[in-house]
Amino acid sequence: MIIRNRIRRALAIALIGSALPASLAAPATALAAPADDEAKPATGYEANSASKKLSGTFGGKRITYTATVQEQVLKGDDGTPKAAIVTMSYIAEPRDTSRPVTFLYNGGPGSGSVWLQMGAFGPKRVAIPSEAQDDGGPPYPILDNPDSLLDVTDIVFIDPVGTGFSHAIGDTDPNDYWGVTADAKSVAAVIRKWLGENGRWNSPKFLGGESYGTTRSAAVVRELEGGYNDVGLNGVILISTILDFAAGADTEGNELSYITNLPTMTATAHYHGKVQGTSVEALVEEARQFAIGPYAAALLKGQSLPDAERASVRAELARLTGLSEAYLDRADLRVTPGRFYKELLRDRGLTVGRLDSRYTGVDYDSAGEYPDNDPSFYGIDAGYAAAINSWLRDDIGYETERQYVTIGGVGDWDWKLQGGRDTNAYLSVAPYLGKALRENSDMRIFVGQGWYDFATPFFAAEYSLSRTGFDPSRIEFQYYDSGHMMYIRDQDRAKLSRDVRAFINAR
Repeated sequence: MIIRNRIRRALAIALIGSALPASLAAPATALAAPADDEAKPATGYEANSASKKLSGTFGGKRITYTATVQEQVLKGDDGTPKAAIVTMSYIAEPRDTSRPVTFLYNGGPGSGSVWLQMGAFGPKRVAIPSEAQDDGGPPYPILDNPDSLLDVTDIVFIDPVGTGFSHAIGDTDPNDYWGVTADAKSVAAVIRKWLGENGRWNSPKFLGGESYGTTRSAAVVRELEGGYNDVGLNGVILISTILDFAAGADTEGNELSYITNLPTMTATAHYHGKVQGTSVEALVEEARQFAIGPYAAALLKGQSLPDAERASVRAELARLTGLSEAYLDRADLRVTPGRFYKELLRDRGLTVGRLDSRYTGVDYDSAGEYPDNDPSFYGIDAGYAAAINSWLRDDIGYETERQYVTIGGVGDWDWKLQGGRDTNAYLSVAPYLGKALRENSDMRIFVGQGWYDFATPFFAAEYSLSRTGFDPSRIEFQYYDSGHMMYIRDQDRAKLSRDVRAFINAR
């Protein structure tokens, strides 16, 4: 049965304040489940929703489920609505509170959950070319997704403020929600609200995010488990991980990013036939060892690097990247990813992608230093935008005049963390996860990484999760023969589904 509640705005909405109250961080007050009278129109805002009962086969099991698209309204201390954050939940029938529930989102910051929802774990998926080809024009097939996780967990996708259909209400400034900590507080508030309204406080719980969504996961874990009113978690699913921003910061003077990007350059060069080796796994292991050994030593020596050592490092770097020694010499042994995208296949008149370096693009000309655009993004975006709008509006019946924001819907992001100057000079949320592991003996971490991902290189993820304070026995790494969104490739979508399903079942 389809439920369609149209958004109604009363004159009282003009009284809404513009600032997010500090008490949003206090779960015992602002984050508590609302009383029945709070849902009435007297608040000046009625949440929009739509629901439909459907069925499908997932993980080999036939599942009947209820799909619900719903605005979760966050309120200030005085009860006035501040923001409507849309959740898309898929709950197996009959409802079973002993089943796990998994909360998923994408990243950006500023990206809706369309990618994980219509590409990997939702009950439907959009079919686009699997082997790094452009998705072309519509219609794009929207298919049943047997790789959805609904056979082992209920799923709730979350679109933070400024993404998807989610938005600030009335005079509320959306910037109040745009920052590492503010965003995490709002997402944690939505999770607590959803658990209360659906009677799932004692269900096994998992968080999952992709890209900046992994940053968000670490910050949300801190909000959920960092106080006395804990929401205990069984596991965190990190897909295409970015936790330590120094590990991937392409800025002058930062030598670490050259080290963490090198194995991805090697994998990419091998894929395009510029480096020879028995397998990508064997080659990237060579690149790892060279990166943390002779290459790191050479970088740290700077201008004092002896000529003979420089020549030796340059030769090995050329072998592992497919770039010429002459080019590496001009770059002083330091090639940023942006330069690599343009240089690797310059002789073929092609560039390689950032999100997925299997993709190739053709620039206006081949003389420039950087590519015109990322072929691994413009090669997929149209299909996903069409799919999420068709699925939510036409199939589930969600009615709204708002546009679904797939990515880019936020303004300036507040990157500051609590802790002062040194914390913000070295931006890393990885310690949040280390602390959670130490204080929750049942929590585990799953890490999925694509070999061909320059946006969040796999070696940077390995680096950030292998520092002091982490228990490696509770962190599982899995690798995929694709890029940032590994589920685009059919074989890797199936593997990712098997890997995450096994991770959830192992609780």
